[in-house]
Amino acid sequence: MTCMACRNLVSNNMGVKVCIPLQKLHPLSRAIHHRYSNQQVPPHRTAARHISTMSRLPMRPPKPPPGSGGRGHQQQRNFWMLRLAARILRLRYIVLGSAVGGGYTAKKTYEEWKDLLPDFSEYNWVIPDYIWELSEQIDLEKLAKALPEMEEIAKLLPDMNKIGENFAFLKSLLSTGIVSGASGLHLLLETAGEPALKAVDASAPASTEASDKQYKKSSDKEKLDQLQEELLRTQMKYQRMLERLEKENKELRKVVLQKDDKGIHQRKIKKSLIDLYSEVLDILSDYDSNYNTQDHLPRVVVVGDQSAGKTSVLEMIAQARIFPRGSGEMMTRSPVKVTLSEGPHHVAMFKDSGREFDLGKEEDLAALRHEIELRMRKSVKEGQTVSPETISLSVKGPGIQRMVLVDLPGVISTVTSGMAPDTKETIFSISKAYMQNPNAIILCIQDGSVDAERSIVTDLVSQMDPHGKRTIFVLTKVDLAEKNLASPSRIQQIVEGKLFPMKALGYFAVVTGKGSTSESIDSIKDYEEDFFQNSRLLRDGMLKAHQVTTKNLSLAVSDCFWKMVRESVEQQADAFKASRFNLETEWKNNYPRLRELDRNELYEKAKNEILDEVISLSQVTPKHWEAILQKKLWERVSTHVIENIYLPAAQTMNSGTFNTTVDIKLKQWTDKQLPHKALEVAWETLQEEFARFMAEYKGKDQDDIFDKLKEAVKDESIKRHKWNERAMDSLRVIQHNALEDRSITDKPQWDAAIQFMDETLQSRLKDTESVIQDMVGPDWKQRWMNWSSRTAEQHIRNETKNELERLLKLNEEHTAYLANDEVTTVRKNLEGRGVQVDPVLIKDTWHQMYRRHFLQKALIHCNLCKKGFYYYQRHFVDAELECNDVVLFWRIQRMLMITANTLRQQLTNNEVRRLEKNVKEVLEDFGEDSEKKKHLIIGRRVQLAEDLKKVREIQEKLEAFIEALHKEK
Repeated sequence: MTCMACRNLVSNNMGVKVCIPLQKLHPLSRAIHHRYSNQQVPPHRTAARHISTMSRLPMRPPKPPPGSGGRGHQQQRNFWMLRLAARILRLRYIVLGSAVGGGYTAKKTYEEWKDLLPDFSEYNWVIPDYIWELSEQIDLEKLAKALPEMEEIAKLLPDMNKIGENFAFLKSLLSTGIVSGASGLHLLLETAGEPALKAVDASAPASTEASDKQYKKSSDKEKLDQLQEELLRTQMKYQRMLERLEKENKELRKVVLQKDDKGIHQRKIKKSLIDLYSEVLDILSDYDSNYNTQDHLPRVVVVGDQSAGKTSVLEMIAQARIFPRGSGEMMTRSPVKVTLSEGPHHVAMFKDSGREFDLGKEEDLAALRHEIELRMRKSVKEGQTVSPETISLSVKGPGIQRMVLVDLPGVISTVTSGMAPDTKETIFSISKAYMQNPNAIILCIQDGSVDAERSIVTDLVSQMDPHGKRTIFVLTKVDLAEKNLASPSRIQQIVEGKLFPMKALGYFAVVTGKGSTSESIDSIKDYEEDFFQNSRLLRDGMLKAHQVTTKNLSLAVSDCFWKMVRESVEQQADAFKASRFNLETEWKNNYPRLRELDRNELYEKAKNEILDEVISLSQVTPKHWEAILQKKLWERVSTHVIENIYLPAAQTMNSGTFNTTVDIKLKQWTDKQLPHKALEVAWETLQEEFARFMAEYKGKDQDDIFDKLKEAVKDESIKRHKWNERAMDSLRVIQHNALEDRSITDKPQWDAAIQFMDETLQSRLKDTESVIQDMVGPDWKQRWMNWSSRTAEQHIRNETKNELERLLKLNEEHTAYLANDEVTTVRKNLEGRGVQVDPVLIKDTWHQMYRRHFLQKALIHCNLCKKGFYYYQRHFVDAELECNDVVLFWRIQRMLMITANTLRQQLTNNEVRRLEKNVKEVLEDFGEDSEKKKHLIIGRRVQLAEDLKKVREIQEKLEAFIEALHKEK
């Protein structure tokens, strides 16, 4: 029945066209009608009705069939009036039923959708408070009266496109966080240009008379002040809401980061993006400056005059008092690289240490400050005040902006007492080294409480970044500046970049506390917020809202840092890739058969070689030790034996006096000099053998690159070695007993003593002949053969020598000394031949002439004693031959043999082992000192291998960082 009613309503046979929308019919009727109706509905309209029951799109009226009339109705002949009335009566029931059914369906659909929606009452906090309070703060009726009429607004329509563009530009700036609040309003008025201002001026006459009277009561300045105060009040409310949201967000992020700690299975947390980047910078900081790889990776370099507030700004960004402090004293003595990242706990950690410092505990903060100060003092070498060595520190915490900052020592103008003379130049060189990186962001800190003309760092920054494309200027201690300066506009000139010659990307003004070291970060934030809220600088428009507080500074620096990273990191990765290819090519061409060993690997190889050489030292045969010890000991004491013992005793007239003199002098020698000389000889022998083994060791892997290291290990080991002093007393007793023995037991010992005496006298005679030859100059053969001549002194000495030879021929038993009358006689004889000679020269020449004469006679006597062992056994009784001098040389020879044997035992049993221990300790110490390795293992091959290893490591780290950066983006 319903279907028939629908069809009758839209039938073309009706005399009057009735247009009733099908949407008002019951859905069941509409569905039946659409199923059986001949009308064709477009597919998209049908689809829309199937998707949602809330769709109420109006249907197009059906087109009349072709061939029908304009009205499309047929004439009815029989009782058409009655039928029309009947149908009209049925129509009210249909309409009434459709309305009731449609209303019920719509209400039911609305209730279903309402149940699906969440309860939005919980999200009322998203809407700022000032939105709900607009009616209380702003008089809407007054504002409506002040608005121009629609006719005046219509005149502005041609300029609306320009204003729309300016609004779009402002919206883009607001979305990037560059401007906000009052600064956006000023920027809008500036960018709107003259058309907007003219439009506003044109709209003024069109305002009502009531508004004109009301605004005439106050001056333009009062209206501007009122608007600025209202705007600041609104902005402060919005700022408090943002802080509340950020605090809640920080807590939520902390919970998310701690989520895995509460689970049963704790998964390994991946390194954050900033940690990956910091590792690359750490590798580059450890990189040898002699290598050709350039570090152009971005980082934030914090520079400023001493006591300008650099440390305080960094602590506000890190949200913890982590740096050592001092009033007016230089505390930052070396660069400190601080890696800031987000984490569940507020902690700090050094790169080379596993200890975590909880920044929420005051005792950990004190320990951290003390550790930083110790590391700085340790990095400073003797005679210096500052050091270029970088200290790497990472700080993590909820809500901390991710970036890498390098705190540099403060720039000074005068070197005070206690500082190294080159402190000023060293600070400048360190600062320039960091700032000359074309991708480094320079955070220039300027003290606002002092005269701007006293600034040193601004000139330095303007030299390194003259166009200001990567510089951010920060004015600290603004509270003191506002209080002390008579003209606050000077601060405005500084922040607008009109006072200093340097240029910058942005200018910020901050307050980092009241100057007390006991202030907490939260109290400093509250003080800073209260100051700027009540400051004339912000109220009068001298400072923009986005230019104040360290929080805005931190956000701006972080955005600038990451922008620089994204723009340059891939280019730097390509540079390292090209550098790696060049280095690998050089290695293949120059060292094709060698492995790429860096300094640490080469040091381990050299360490094994040195230990092998020390072990081989302990395998030296006893015969070799005794031979070299005996030889060196005799070389050391032979002069004393000949000059102080043998010669004085041999000049006596009988054997008793000779033996007595020898015994006395040997006793004195043994008590005072001989043991000490013996130990010196043993120690020198050990050193020489050790050096010989290290120099002569040639294994299959011997490398000349280790020569400098081996020499340093040898010298340091010998320097640390101390001989056992208790051995001297026992050695003295052994030597004394050996020298007291005079009993030669057999003929071989006698012959050995004769040979030892002959070799010793021959060596001394040869030395004496050489001395005389140098005194008198070349003889006639040498003069003729070598075309040489004597000097005047040599001529005088030659004449003196000839005169003394005649004296010895006359008296072969002459004593060792010339009498005064003999000296006078010789001098007069020489003057008679025209030779002027000094008495001292005569005595000096006589000493060498008599020495040669005595040694020649001793050699003759030694040859005669070769067959005197028989007379020795009979104690030279009834014999004209006396060979007591042979017995003396036997005693000396036996003492040398016994001493060498004793020293050899001490060497092999104690000293060699102690030397091995010293070598191991030295190698361990050198292994822990990277500077020692750097200076002891040098060469292009080492540099190339080290360069290759570092470049590969940097490239891998950079690729991992870039991949993580793309994923995060």
